[in-house]
Amino acid sequence: MSPAAGEDQGPLPGGGPGTGPGPVSGAGPGEAVPYPEDTFPDAGAGGGPDVPQIYGRDPGAEAGDTGAGGGRRVWRIAALAFVLLGLAVIVGGYVWVSSEANPSGRPGPQVIVTVRAGSGVNRVAATLEAKQVIGSSLAYRIWGQFHSLPGVLAGAYAFDKNSSFSEVNSVLAAGPNVFPLEVPPGFTVSEVAQRVGQLPGHHASAFDAVATGGTLHSPWQPVGSTSLEGLLGTGVYVVVPGETDSQLLTQMIDRFDNKATALGLAAGSASLGLTPYQVITIASIVEKEGVIAKNLGPVARVILNRLGADMPLQMNSTVLYSEGRDGGPVTSKDLALQTPYNTYLNKGLTPTPICFPSAASLQVALDPPAGSWLYFVVVEPDGTEAFSDTYPQQLANEALAKKRGLG
Repeated sequence: MSPAAGEDQGPLPGGGPGTGPGPVSGAGPGEAVPYPEDTFPDAGAGGGPDVPQIYGRDPGAEAGDTGAGGGRRVWRIAALAFVLLGLAVIVGGYVWVSSEANPSGRPGPQVIVTVRAGSGVNRVAATLEAKQVIGSSLAYRIWGQFHSLPGVLAGAYAFDKNSSFSEVNSVLAAGPNVFPLEVPPGFTVSEVAQRVGQLPGHHASAFDAVATGGTLHSPWQPVGSTSLEGLLGTGVYVVVPGETDSQLLTQMIDRFDNKATALGLAAGSASLGLTPYQVITIASIVEKEGVIAKNLGPVARVILNRLGADMPLQMNSTVLYSEGRDGGPVTSKDLALQTPYNTYLNKGLTPTPICFPSAASLQVALDPPAGSWLYFVVVEPDGTEAFSDTYPQQLANEALAKKRGLG
């Protein structure tokens, strides 16, 4: 019979003072010995053992416990670390993109960037980075996610190195700002002026005024001459934003000067008993009258032979120049024009060159082939000319040209 709750039970059965419980009948050797069910007093209505509790602590939460509570703490720490890392990446990325978008230091030299047709943002950005306009194409593309990037037209653009992204966008949005200017052999100042006038920020009349006003001079220009006719180098020029007519003309003067110097214009002219300007004038007439390469040398010889014989040059190209024309028929009315450029009425060379000669025309003017020709006329559809020493031979060649529909 179990003692009433609250009574003092004394020592456990079978155990001496200070010893643990004794064995229970039926327990075999080596087996765990359970306590009898009535060893502990009833714990109230529940009947369970009255086990002492340490309040405020989970009895199972011993040191090193890896239960659910500990796992939640690990995940919370990991999540916090991940958020902090993400914030660090975002802040660091923002600072980096901002520094690339607004680079420190002064803008660098101007460079030309060509955008091909069909180029996308990635290709344009890569080209800008390669030309050192921007520091990072990746940063530009990221920046573009938060700023509207303009549509880009194919063409050439002038940028300063080390530009800000906003400056790059402004240039791209305005469209191509670098334009090629071609000056073919045979062109005149007036014709070049018309082409220059088609460029943004330029006007034909302003260019013509600078080219003929005497503010700029060629080293081959005679004293008193104000026109740069015949003294500008041919080829393609790149016109950049802000470039003035004077700057463009200076490039043209320098190009011709380099070409003439390389050909030995000064010494070659002296050997012919002519001035450099006279040789340039002859070369300009050769350019207009010869047209194709195989005609140039013989035409130069005809001009020199006529000058030597004190004959008028009688060149249609000089009359056309006085009328501001480039080709076409020359009528009897045209031949009667009273102008210094009418070489039917005036002996000798024209007052100025009549166009910009090519290097080939300048070369044959300095070193023409030997020959006694005084006349020539086109006799083939490809422009081939026939040359003759006498006027009867010239008349026969003119008849041949007319028969072929070329007269």
